[in-house]
Amino acid sequence: MLVLLLSCNDRPGLVAAAAHAIASHGGNIVDADQHTDTQHERFLQRIEFELPSDQEEGFRSTFERISGELEMTWSLHDTSRVPKIALLVSQEAHCLYDILARIELGDLQAEVGVVISNHNTHASVAERFGVRFCHLPVDPNNREAQQAQVLSELLSAEIELVALARYMQIIPDSVLAEFPDQIINIHHSFLPAFVGAQPYHRAHARGVKIIGATAHYATSDLDEGPIICQEVTTVSHRDTVQRLIQRGRDVEQLAFAKAIRLHLERRVMSYQNRTVVFD
Repeated sequence: MLVLLLSCNDRPGLVAAAAHAIASHGGNIVDADQHTDTQHERFLQRIEFELPSDQEEGFRSTFERISGELEMTWSLHDTSRVPKIALLVSQEAHCLYDILARIELGDLQAEVGVVISNHNTHASVAERFGVRFCHLPVDPNNREAQQAQVLSELLSAEIELVALARYMQIIPDSVLAEFPDQIINIHHSFLPAFVGAQPYHRAHARGVKIIGATAHYATSDLDEGPIICQEVTTVSHRDTVQRLIQRGRDVEQLAFAKAIRLHLERRVMSYQNRTVVFD
């Protein structure tokens, strides 16, 4: 099964052009979804289809020509491939445990190439799941050295998705440039509320009645990348800060896992610092 993602300025004939290209190579469309953003005059489409194995190269050639004529950006993905991901973590381990368990149970179709941490705390967690652990401590006087090591590890492991499982370090531009729309962060607040550190403490001080978690693609603007999904839960005046943190972990795990699954299934397309999610 193949997944075709395409995006371009909206115009007549786009759906027909994609469908005809698939049909002309003996393909069979299994599922198709699309969205037109009238504000930005942008058309986005996801097509899941079967194609005879000897037709993929010809289809790519055909669609390369069509995309040039229609000024499309597009990508083609084989769903039988198991993507390789990296998990980056600092002190909090709940998201790390959750994703490793979901992958081991088959809930997420991915291979963990490496767990990277700026602390040595969770080496035993990676070992328990049979995953390579890489400890890269940060020198406050030379953060760039550790950042270069992180990038080297990601590239050498041929990582396709970087999942920041409560990794509390800034991702440098050098890493962002190598992995555009391939780095998912989980932020422990319902963005854009409470950007930055200690969101649960600030939520408690503000007396909010819901707390949430936001999974988004990482960009050079801290906690402001395209949002993939968000989850919330209600709280009350009876909840202490510690209770908010405990309840928040549940929604963090849910939002993070959902975002990773959507990305792995090629259901997320980003543009104009926002996403379309074909779920």
